[in-house]
Amino acid sequence: MSLIVSFLSGIIFALGLGISGMTQPQKIVGFLDLFGNWDPALAFVMVGAIAVHSVAYLTLKPEKGPALKGSYSIPKKSQITKSLVTGSLLFGIGWGLSGFCPGPGVVSLFSGNMASVNFVVSMVIGMFIYRKTFSSDKVDG
Repeated sequence: MSLIVSFLSGIIFALGLGISGMTQPQKIVGFLDLFGNWDPALAFVMVGAIAVHSVAYLTLKPEKGPALKGSYSIPKKSQITKSLVTGSLLFGIGWGLSGFCPGPGVVSLFSGNMASVNFVVSMVIGMFIYRKTFSSDKVDG
């Protein structure tokens, strides 16, 4: 049942990305262009997501735990480390340059857009290099 719910959640997420236009790199780059031709579409998507989450957070009873799992998976680390800052910088630079982050990049594969194919292939190669380079680091997930 958990696998089915995960799959359906992914489909809903993918549909939301497509409907909102977040699979279009020019929307993301337009949002980051504060002093040029600014596009507020991403801001509306973020505000909508925060509103939905806020209602769910206020109405659900978190003390009972998740419905399909024994407990919540909450990260235990809270330190700001060199690898966290480096990874965040790399993510932000890649997002700003390409207009893709992992979710929209994977969803965009279905459009046949070569930019999304290049992004996802580069992302997978980067993940592989990270795993081989920092194999002693514990990676959650």
